[in-house]
Amino acid sequence: MDPLTSIPHFEKIEKSQQLIVNGKPFLMLGAELQNSSMTCAAYMNTIWQKLVDTNINTVLGCVTWEDIEPVEGTFDFSELDQVIVGAREHGLRLVLLWFGSFKNGLSTYTPGWVKKDFERFPRAQLRKAGGVLETGDVVSIFHTEARDADTRAFSALMRHVKEFDEEFSTVIMVQVENEVGLLGDSRDGSSIVNKRFSENVPQEIIEHLSSKWETLHSDLKANLQMFKSLGRGSGSWEDVFGRSSQTDELFMAYHYALYVDHIAAAGKQEYGLPLFTNVWQNNIAGVSDDAFPIIAGGGGEAGNYPSGGGVTNVLDIWLKFAPSLDLIAPDIYLNDYSISCAKYRHLNQPLFIPEQRRDEYGARRVWKAFGSYQAIGTSPFGIDTLEPATNPFTKHYGLLAQVKDIVLEAHRKPSSMVGFFFDDLSDGERDSSPPTVAQFGDFEVTISRSFVFGKAGPGAGMLIHLGDAKFLLIGWGFQASFKSLLPKATFTGILSFTEKTVDEAGKLVTGRRLNGDESRSGKFCIMPNEDPDYGGFPICVTIPARTMIAECEAYSLEEGK
Repeated sequence: MDPLTSIPHFEKIEKSQQLIVNGKPFLMLGAELQNSSMTCAAYMNTIWQKLVDTNINTVLGCVTWEDIEPVEGTFDFSELDQVIVGAREHGLRLVLLWFGSFKNGLSTYTPGWVKKDFERFPRAQLRKAGGVLETGDVVSIFHTEARDADTRAFSALMRHVKEFDEEFSTVIMVQVENEVGLLGDSRDGSSIVNKRFSENVPQEIIEHLSSKWETLHSDLKANLQMFKSLGRGSGSWEDVFGRSSQTDELFMAYHYALYVDHIAAAGKQEYGLPLFTNVWQNNIAGVSDDAFPIIAGGGGEAGNYPSGGGVTNVLDIWLKFAPSLDLIAPDIYLNDYSISCAKYRHLNQPLFIPEQRRDEYGARRVWKAFGSYQAIGTSPFGIDTLEPATNPFTKHYGLLAQVKDIVLEAHRKPSSMVGFFFDDLSDGERDSSPPTVAQFGDFEVTISRSFVFGKAGPGAGMLIHLGDAKFLLIGWGFQASFKSLLPKATFTGILSFTEKTVDEAGKLVTGRRLNGDESRSGKFCIMPNEDPDYGGFPICVTIPARTMIAECEAYSLEEGK
């Protein structure tokens, strides 16, 4: 067997890729631990079962440079080995997060021998008012010593994981660094960097941006208008791109991509697992997913968020110059979730969300990622501080775990499915979750909040077109109505509506045949909440949710045919 296909790897499907584990497509129902949780096997032994009970199948946790190489050249993987065994014994997979040179734009997880040796491992210099330079808490990417030491450590990690875990595939992916980029300035202001900035832009960048202009991300093209209008084929960074913080960010992105790719390429030579890096998002359009101030998520200025990280306005640079990474993954907390998902499907790269909100608000949104954007996985952050009984992901992941094989099959035909969510409504509040309207074959489907007599509740789920006029409805708090798009159709109705369960083999099993109140006498298929509001109405016409899976078949009449 080819060793590259016997270990976890990506396989191309229509408009995306799927993660393959043990020879089968794998849907990652992930969750990330608090920053340093996985540095202690004894601590992990207290929470493994809690993670299992939350219906998580993959745990994201750190491996830190300072822990595995406290003395230069001497590696200690004993704690990591115990963690891998603990996950394996509980049937969980792991995604290792390499906190090497960078964690949240800083170098706080580097070993003490790196932190204290400023001569060997120079720091980035931040430009402050009055021309003052401030030493940053981050190694410079324009010197090779830190990069090469990080590369040796990461290579040792990947080599050890291969030796310890290859036959089990407990570890299925590895994140290279964490939220890289420069905080506090749009670029490093040291003298060596100023010199590099004044030199000619590498021709490979100019050729790539010129030849791929039509397919570049719209957020990048918006920052390249001077480049496009001048058409300069050479010159300094400011000559070619103009003087701006966007030019600084482009410069930093290119060098960060080269830095991370150097480390990733060496690690992949040791063990060819899928590799990715994650991104602290900016907010270039001021689009927030909640009532938090924009600056809380990094704002729109490079340096307020890590300048040079793989945000969408430099994503093409990362995809080109860090080819050893299999994907660039967005952390989504305050940005609009759906818009962020769409942006990171750029050039059909697979979508993975390694960090997101862990509350009910966040949990509802994973259905959009899986149902509309073929996500390989999602991962709420700080999961080890929640209890399964009150963790909203216990319910959401529990249902997704039942239908994962069905979802993975639908991912191979992305036009066959759509995900959606409906947020809580406060009294008198405008509904910020409008209906979802989609077309499948000859039918238009409208998905809206579930019918109730009282206050409409939240909801989430996905709809999968099974072919012809058949549809699978998964989730709760919504209803689906159908309209034939045939030009002569005079009536569209519901032919059948049946409750479903999933057996141990992942196959659908028919339960109750639904009709009458459950379809409002044939008007739409209701997938209600577990506790629908009857609004004081004395007849319980909206039954509570049970299996949260149903199949329906629509039909239409062409009376004048």
